[in-house]
Amino acid sequence: MTSSISCLAMLLAGGEGRRLAPFTSEFAKPAVPFGDRHRLIDFPLQNCFQSGIDTIGVLTQYRADSIHAYVAGHDEYRHAVSRSRDITMLPAWQTSPDGYCGTADAIYRNIAYVDHHAPEHVLILSGDHIYQMNYQPMLEAHIQSGASATIAVKPVAWREASRFGILHTDQRHRIVSFEEKPAHPQSNLASMGIYLFRWADLKRYLLADAARADSSHDFGKDIIPALLAAKENLNAYPFEGYWRDVGTIDSLWNANMDLLNGAMKQDNEWGMLRDCGEEGGILQRGAAISQSLVHGDCQVEAAIDRSIIGASVSIGQGSEISESIIMPGATIGRHVKIHRAIIGENAVIPDRCTISGTLDDIAVVGPNERISASRRDNKPASAAS
Repeated sequence: MTSSISCLAMLLAGGEGRRLAPFTSEFAKPAVPFGDRHRLIDFPLQNCFQSGIDTIGVLTQYRADSIHAYVAGHDEYRHAVSRSRDITMLPAWQTSPDGYCGTADAIYRNIAYVDHHAPEHVLILSGDHIYQMNYQPMLEAHIQSGASATIAVKPVAWREASRFGILHTDQRHRIVSFEEKPAHPQSNLASMGIYLFRWADLKRYLLADAARADSSHDFGKDIIPALLAAKENLNAYPFEGYWRDVGTIDSLWNANMDLLNGAMKQDNEWGMLRDCGEEGGILQRGAAISQSLVHGDCQVEAAIDRSIIGASVSIGQGSEISESIIMPGATIGRHVKIHRAIIGENAVIPDRCTISGTLDDIAVVGPNERISASRRDNKPASAAS
């Protein structure tokens, strides 16, 4: 039976995330851990729930099982139906034996799913951005403007502008030009990868794009330029809160440090993020924890400073952890020194190792990696065999 809703969300969660390797060797990018108890995909999902958008299609491809297992194992997501919420997994293999060939193609191949819900508007989201946003004001502005599409935008640092879709707008926030990842950007107003479309308009452009042999079937490269070329009404929606595209090792580390230094605290409407400080749990005698987040089920006998310690981590006596991220399940021995590093899930660091990154080069230990007990240098740990 076909239902009808005001707004449906389509969450793109199939990214491989090569620049986040080795943390994406076993997980899709949106399943990478963040903070002491979350994964990247939690942010758009929780944003939807808190915005009253309860019907969500999650499109998966690379390492789809990692997303499916996480959502199925998360209490709130597993019991979504009992809360009048509908989270549907839409893996690529269901509609295309060759997989999705672009972000727009992923939506095109799930037109039947969208049509079943008959929404007036469709919200397209990325599964790997860290931010807390109420989508309702954006939806209201989109409806009032009568726009075919509304894109959330935010100024970014000029040095990073070439990583994003860059826009120019007029004084009424109408988009007058758009360029996807320009080599020499003329603006630093970036698309946040959050798109609101009238479904009737988007469906028409998706069908036309699918028929083009020369298209890459991507929203930034094809759909948005096509809308502009047709002189459709495209609006920008400025967002003033914290937002970060976690596409690199540096951005993952920086986002976690932002959580510790309070840069994200102003946006903590949903209660997802906690103040840093000593967390409860099994903190053994000798543990000294300052300006850190430590998951409650950890075994810690170490000095922890400005670091994030995930679930089920064990850190031995006499170790020192500073400005680092220790992902869930890692085991760190005694008298280990770790500075400016990211330690992957279930990694093993033996006694007396030193792993130290620099201001420009975060040290990395991959998931399930075992570091040699003889390691004493400052090279990124991912280079170890």
